[in-house]
Amino acid sequence: MINRRTFAAGLGAALAAPAIARGAAAAPLKFIPQSDLTILDPIINTVYTVRNHGYMVFDTLFGMDSNTQMQPQMLEGFSVEDDGKRWKLKLRDGLLWHDGEKVLARDCVASIARWSVRDGVGSMMKARTDEMSAPDDRTIEIRLKKPFALLPYALGKISTPMCAMMPERLAKTDPFKAVSEMVGSGPFRFKADEWVSGARAVYTKFERYQPREEISTGWTAGGKVVHFERVEWVTSPDDGTSASAMQAGEMDWWELPVADLLPLLKKTGKIRVEIKDHNGTLGMLKMNNLQPPFNNAAIRRALLGAVVQRDYMTAIVGDDATMWKDGVGIFTPGTDMASDAGMEVLNGPRDLAKVRAAIKDAGYNNEKVVLLAPSDPHYRKAMADVSEAMMRGVGLNVEVQSLDWGTAIVRRESKQPVDKGGWSVLSTTANGLDMQTPTLHFLRTNGDKAWFGWTNSPKIEELRAAWVDAPDLASQKQIAADIQRQCWIDVPHLPLGVWYQPMAWQNTVDGVPDGFPLFWGARRV
Repeated sequence: MINRRTFAAGLGAALAAPAIARGAAAAPLKFIPQSDLTILDPIINTVYTVRNHGYMVFDTLFGMDSNTQMQPQMLEGFSVEDDGKRWKLKLRDGLLWHDGEKVLARDCVASIARWSVRDGVGSMMKARTDEMSAPDDRTIEIRLKKPFALLPYALGKISTPMCAMMPERLAKTDPFKAVSEMVGSGPFRFKADEWVSGARAVYTKFERYQPREEISTGWTAGGKVVHFERVEWVTSPDDGTSASAMQAGEMDWWELPVADLLPLLKKTGKIRVEIKDHNGTLGMLKMNNLQPPFNNAAIRRALLGAVVQRDYMTAIVGDDATMWKDGVGIFTPGTDMASDAGMEVLNGPRDLAKVRAAIKDAGYNNEKVVLLAPSDPHYRKAMADVSEAMMRGVGLNVEVQSLDWGTAIVRRESKQPVDKGGWSVLSTTANGLDMQTPTLHFLRTNGDKAWFGWTNSPKIEELRAAWVDAPDLASQKQIAADIQRQCWIDVPHLPLGVWYQPMAWQNTVDGVPDGFPLFWGARRV
């Protein structure tokens, strides 16, 4: 157990909170995120911590409800004309930016344009768009070259990068450069003057935010009613410190408690531990396709034969098989697009000697393989450890470089050779909801414009486009199976399995939502 003074000291003097009222009603919600918030712009980065931050500050035109259906959010309504080729979106009246200016349609047009450059489904929408305009202050008009039924999904999806609405002056920023300010129209303001990267991020209630009248049913749709005046994200130095702070009641909510410490948290009788997202988390091993040796697709294909998903899953959450699944392909297991197409590459017998020979025959010349091994969150360290053993076992010349996740998400953008600060391999994750269809950035394979790893597969891109235009579910399933088979040829990533991660929070906090951390609806009881 530790007290507040010890916890603050452990995190550094930068965590010292400003003087505010400490009564029960005024006490801030203190939250331990899965990783440090080092990047603020939710358009230029795909890290979930940045996405979660984005939903605090920014709002979206559509929101996703608990049944994964898209509902108007910033919109009063919309209409579809001209056989699906003309969409008119009407903004709600009275929406304001955090700087007090009115939200205008031209702000949203600029925001959509910026986002569409970076996002997988956004790029599909952009390719189908003939013109996007703001005929008046509250109307967004999108004229399409051909129908795009996924438009509400594209503008309201919760996968990264979110389609965050921001003022036109910020939305005109180069989509490959971060915006200069955090000015949104969401339910919280970001306190830039209190942000300390590596330590703390602070949000305060936006008093002029106008929630929708209907009650939120979860996720990002419906009324976003804020009950806390202040929310503090506190980055902890390690899992043990986080667990002690939770046990002592010094922190309210821990996003990703490590499996080994769950019994200690439950033992207090004051902390709830529960899986709030039953979509699961899919592990993926990304390889840099621009640099040797993984610019060679034959070497990437050979590695499929070395993957043992069970090893990854037990390293992350232990032997309790109710917490994970192996035999996982490209799409989330149990969903419409999941199939057994070509799964023998992962489910067949593992023969490391055969894999070693295949890698050598493919032309491997003992090139250095730089494995980025983030020390946080815990599951990334576990995936790195298993990946190191797997790759050494098949004869790769592995160099492990340990670093924190905040540094890794910057480093992974480097396209340089390993001797100039580049990288070869990095484990990452996708929420199960994000891997139910082939439209998102995880399967974007258009070379140096793709997600980090930069796989170039014209065939996968062709199939993704065909999936969007498929006339029915049966056709979509067939195309998804074809995409999975093509993934075993071009190998945009190695699937590592899926696990189900609990959250932990004090029983004095009610309204913790299903899905990822959202801070409207939560209240002190």
